[in-house]
Amino acid sequence: MAAFPVATIVGATLLGSVVAAAQAQPVRYVVEPKHTFVTFEVRHFNTSTVRARFDRTEGHVVLDRAARSGQVDITIDTASVSSGIADFDKHLRNPDFLDSARVPKARFAGNQFVFDGDKVAAVTGDLTLLDKTLPVTLKATNFNCYDSPVLKARVCGGDFDTVIERSRWGMSWGVDKGIPDRVRLLIQIEAVQQP
Repeated sequence: MAAFPVATIVGATLLGSVVAAAQAQPVRYVVEPKHTFVTFEVRHFNTSTVRARFDRTEGHVVLDRAARSGQVDITIDTASVSSGIADFDKHLRNPDFLDSARVPKARFAGNQFVFDGDKVAAVTGDLTLLDKTLPVTLKATNFNCYDSPVLKARVCGGDFDTVIERSRWGMSWGVDKGIPDRVRLLIQIEAVQQP
């Protein structure tokens, strides 16, 4: 007698899972700018770590967890770089580094997602900087989705990072003086599900 209800429950659960999977589809999320920043780190003559961030980003993410796939398109306003030191920020914006007047935007566009269970573990795509586009892989050090009590919407995001050699994008100033070529990029992102 007890076996019948258990079998019924298991069958209903499996059927529900199949129906949910069949109905799963890509979900679009728009970048939430108050919780999305791109930060970079570089060693200062192999001593301390210099950090700065870009304060203005925009873009979107599409996730299809059933298909274990996605797309991301993030644009960074290079003039929004902020280290807390005005003279340094001015130098970062000039042609030695970001050349923000000539190339005001950087962009990451990715469509190769790696999942660990239902969580995003890495995203591979193209980073465009100083009008040059090269592939990079961003590894997730954290990923989560939650129901925002403030926005009254589903929010997904996490922390991602990679290391690039800036000279590959033509940003070579100071390398011959001992300023490191290798730069760590850290992207903290939260994006809001669209109806």
